[in-house]
Amino acid sequence: MWASRDSEGANSESAAQQTVADGGNNAAMASLSLPRTVNRFFTNASPVNAWNSRIRNSVGLNNPHDALALFRQMKRDGAEPNNLTFPFIAKACAKLANLGWSQIFHTHFLKSQFYSDVFVQTSLLDSYLKCGRLDMAHNVFVRMPERDATSWNAMLVGFSQLGTHDRVFAIFREMRFAGMSPDSVTVMGVSRAVSSVENLDLARGLHAFGIRIGVDYDVSVANTWVSLYAKCGDLRLAELVFGGIEAGLKSLVSWNSLIGGYAYSEKYVDAWNAYQGLLLVGFRPDISTLVSLLSSCARPEALCQGRLIHSHGVRIGCDTDVSVCNTLISMYSKCGDIDSARFLFDAMSNRSSVSWTAMIGGYAEKGDLDEVLTLFKAMERTSESPDLVTVLSVISGCGNAGILETGRWIHNYAESIGLKNRVPVCNALIDMYAKCGSISDARALFCTMPDKTVVSWTVMISGCALNGLFTEALDLFYQMGESGLKPNSITFLAVLQACSHGGFLEKGWELFNLMTRKYKINPGVDHCSCMVDLLGRAGKLNEALDFILNMPVNPDGAIWSALLCYCRIHNNVEIAEYAATRLFELEPSVAAAPYVEMANIYASAGRWDQVAGVRSLMKQNRLKKSPGKSCVEVNGKLCEFTVEDRGHDGGELIYGVLEHVFLQLKEQVANEDSLGIMTCDLQLM
Repeated sequence: MWASRDSEGANSESAAQQTVADGGNNAAMASLSLPRTVNRFFTNASPVNAWNSRIRNSVGLNNPHDALALFRQMKRDGAEPNNLTFPFIAKACAKLANLGWSQIFHTHFLKSQFYSDVFVQTSLLDSYLKCGRLDMAHNVFVRMPERDATSWNAMLVGFSQLGTHDRVFAIFREMRFAGMSPDSVTVMGVSRAVSSVENLDLARGLHAFGIRIGVDYDVSVANTWVSLYAKCGDLRLAELVFGGIEAGLKSLVSWNSLIGGYAYSEKYVDAWNAYQGLLLVGFRPDISTLVSLLSSCARPEALCQGRLIHSHGVRIGCDTDVSVCNTLISMYSKCGDIDSARFLFDAMSNRSSVSWTAMIGGYAEKGDLDEVLTLFKAMERTSESPDLVTVLSVISGCGNAGILETGRWIHNYAESIGLKNRVPVCNALIDMYAKCGSISDARALFCTMPDKTVVSWTVMISGCALNGLFTEALDLFYQMGESGLKPNSITFLAVLQACSHGGFLEKGWELFNLMTRKYKINPGVDHCSCMVDLLGRAGKLNEALDFILNMPVNPDGAIWSALLCYCRIHNNVEIAEYAATRLFELEPSVAAAPYVEMANIYASAGRWDQVAGVRSLMKQNRLKKSPGKSCVEVNGKLCEFTVEDRGHDGGELIYGVLEHVFLQLKEQVANEDSLGIMTCDLQLM
């Protein structure tokens, strides 16, 4: 067993005894009352079996308070509970997830003759697990005189559901040493723990173990393995397990597991195809199906499929479910259709905290901070208080919009509601301060963090790179290594960006090789894009092209665009033409920027016929160059300006000031030119 235990957990039995010393006749017990029909039904002569039947029915109908009230009345009427009564009461406590009730009825268990019953004790430890008290559940478990497979599984599954995977593995090992034979429930509990650590080797080993003990034919186990392999990043094995389930045994859960796996891997086309397969074999989708499908469509190119799924959800009557509505709001927001998301949000009669957070997150991602703050303040006036995720969304919105003062306000708000020392909040605030240009605030917060994670170091490195502190970013990277933390792919991306912006070509190659050789991290498109940027800045266009052609991943439009940009800077028409050809093949009609870039390259070379050809191609694809724009914070509000924008209320004054500044600059330049000529004349004399 584990060597260390919480002192409160070690004394859970005494705590339960002190909670109700008089057999439960305290204020808490007295607050329970029976429905009138039940009071009329029972008499003092009611047998225990009748009480058990009523208690069991109340629990089954999800009325745990009624079940507890029945137990109280049963005790008052002098009927003694038996070994069947206590598990029903423990289940009612578990449904309420109320530690106080669990301790009260723990006292009753202690005072009964059935406390040593393994079934009763298993139900008790399960109620503590449902309350999130692992220490108390473990204390009950270690004091059990005998344990069966159900007891071991209750501990294993409970710890797995609460995310303590290290203890799940420890219980599994102890279960094996104790000579207990694992079953399908055991395998599913361990599978959940393996999926949380996303370890493919462990998943394969557990699969082999399941086959060896003969539970691979259990459809519930197979469904769990489908989800497990998908979360571990191996969709091929997930599909093989799904295909291995007999057609007659495949359930809606089987299909949902596959669709959920595709959604987790952001494969919306595969999820859509699986959905069509589900419909073809005659299954009716449920809420879980729709939530997984809509989650997979949370990208602009999948908006059409998302709308079709929404329509089907309306037709089968699932669109009013809160979880479906929340997912729809999130899906439409991430697809760029914020108006549809807001329409759904406004139409909701019962909004949860997730509903508010999804809508606030949608506006934050769009950069509409005015709506973010309006909704945030409206949420505060409701019964749904902003939580950690809500605050993180607002912080992210401040960072994306670059509004520092509002960011400081949300920082103070996070402190006021007790989120000051939460690591995710600190990480988000560091990122926000860096994006707003206040690297000193970011650095101060980072230095005061007691527990820095890989994410903490990464956002600080990225913030330094963003604010031009390239050497400091590299120093932080090496300090992170000295602290014992292992950098991940995002950390390397941040430090490579620092090298790219700083022009540290040799250091960039050193870190790229360190990532691939020492840490065995496969470079992604973004890492390769940094290397292309480094080579392009140094004017090594041939090396950049060779690197692109030999990349371990397929180059995307951003990489070819970067190469095209550096071809313009270094006047290399030949490589520019090759890069443009590849870019136009990938994205023929997405944006006008690469066409404009190529036209400028031809113009610099004096090849006006080609300039006309590029412009003709732009007209053919109906492309227009988007005007440049900038954002300024004025009195806490974000104001956006585009080129030649005259629509602002104070436009006349703004352009008057700009003209005055321009004239001053022009006069200053003229004076500097005159001074330069005078200096030159003096030197010649």
